[in-house]
Amino acid sequence: MNSDRRAVILLSGGLDSTTTMAIAKAEGYELYALTFQYGQRHAIELEAARRIANALGAKEHLIVPLDLSIIGGSALTGHLEVPKRDSPEEGEGVEIPVTYVPARNTIFLSYALAWAEVLQTGEIFIGVNAVDYSGYPDCRPEYIAAFETMANLATKACTEGGMRLKIRAPLILLSKADIIRKGMALGVDYGMTHTCYDPLPDGRACGRCDSCHLRRKGFREAGYEDPAFSEK
Repeated sequence: MNSDRRAVILLSGGLDSTTTMAIAKAEGYELYALTFQYGQRHAIELEAARRIANALGAKEHLIVPLDLSIIGGSALTGHLEVPKRDSPEEGEGVEIPVTYVPARNTIFLSYALAWAEVLQTGEIFIGVNAVDYSGYPDCRPEYIAAFETMANLATKACTEGGMRLKIRAPLILLSKADIIRKGMALGVDYGMTHTCYDPLPDGRACGRCDSCHLRRKGFREAGYEDPAFSEK
């Protein structure tokens, strides 16, 4: 059923998901990008996702409206303040931050699973990372393995059609610097991406949220200039 090499790619418009999509393209997959308008305050990432899907040649790009702000519980979807800090070290050793969105990856992967079944493909790519990340529980290898087990029990295509579904997380054990090096080797234009949790009114990255710090650290360690910032 997978002879045509289709793959569903969860595409947020950020650095990691863009690199993941570039990896899938390099492996010869026909790309079906899936993006969510889930009530996030950083909706500018939707514009980035559109640019990236077009640039990487997605066969189809779905943007699904899904308002998680109704549920709340996260600084990304509600009125909670996005934590800011002046250095990466200030956030070391803290508990899971309020930027965690309850069950977000489970919800997103469930939609991807449904689309993959319709497309008759067993390949879903997601750009989660468990090395340089904010400590979200749904970015860990054991979570991805558990979802994959569930997915193969949950669909007609798998239980009756003989399809084996695989959740591909090619970045999960890489540092941010290694992710950037891999993307640069694949020709990724990171100027198209948007990573900041709380962008300024003009769309520029704030430079002080957790996501900005992780991104800047990654580019610095990889030896490249980050196009999202003008380094002084």
